[in-house]
Amino acid sequence: MPIERAPTNIEQLALRLRSAYLAGPIPPMRDALAPDDASASYAIQMANTAHWVGAGRRIVGRKVGLTATAVQVQLGVDQPDYGVLFDDMAIPDGGDLLASRVLQPKAEAEIAFILGADLNDPGVTRDGVAAAVARVAAAIEIVDSRIADWKITFADTVADNGSSAFFVVSGDAKPLDGLDLWSCGMVMQVNGATASLGAGAACLGHPLNAATWLAQTLAARGEPLRAGDLILTGALGPMVALRTGDRVEATIGGLGSVGFTFREDR
Repeated sequence: MPIERAPTNIEQLALRLRSAYLAGPIPPMRDALAPDDASASYAIQMANTAHWVGAGRRIVGRKVGLTATAVQVQLGVDQPDYGVLFDDMAIPDGGDLLASRVLQPKAEAEIAFILGADLNDPGVTRDGVAAAVARVAAAIEIVDSRIADWKITFADTVADNGSSAFFVVSGDAKPLDGLDLWSCGMVMQVNGATASLGAGAACLGHPLNAATWLAQTLAARGEPLRAGDLILTGALGPMVALRTGDRVEATIGGLGSVGFTFREDR
């Protein structure tokens, strides 16, 4: 028997998610949001983005999620999703993430692109995206969910800004030319022990594929990527749940290492 849902109220659901940042995780929003409702879930994300920009936060880029086929199958979707990156999400390479700033965090290693040119054509090709990439860096995304126990649907994670939280980008960014972002290996260590392994090909077949999907999608929505924007292209290996005291370091072939410490507030 189908679940009966009240009509989707974008602003109410947006507020429900914003409140969770302070009050703690909320149940999945299936009472008012169908698991596959991309239109409503992106509308909720946009409502919260507008709220945060109005409060003074500055957009510095986007993140791509659901780039692994296995995760897409799990959530019953056939495409990635995206979320917004704000300036106050950045943690310096080697810096600290305080436990009070997250609810149920996990870390994943990614490849980051910094754009040197705008991408405003919905038909942009992968070669066109590559030409717009100024620098490439190793990165770690700290994902978090405002949905209790990570029991998310596609709509939940999209509405929740792609389950985004914080990110760390290596200061040693490199030119794209000459890098092998397909077969490059990734090792993420927690407290010196290997916790996640992967490769560039795990990210939608190639990180540039993820960036191209994002550029096309945002340009079609009239929100194109701009020069200077940061793109987190998606996980290269499994996420790792964080515990306070963890020291996390990711090393990606050709790009070097990046890391942070997750600690209690002093």
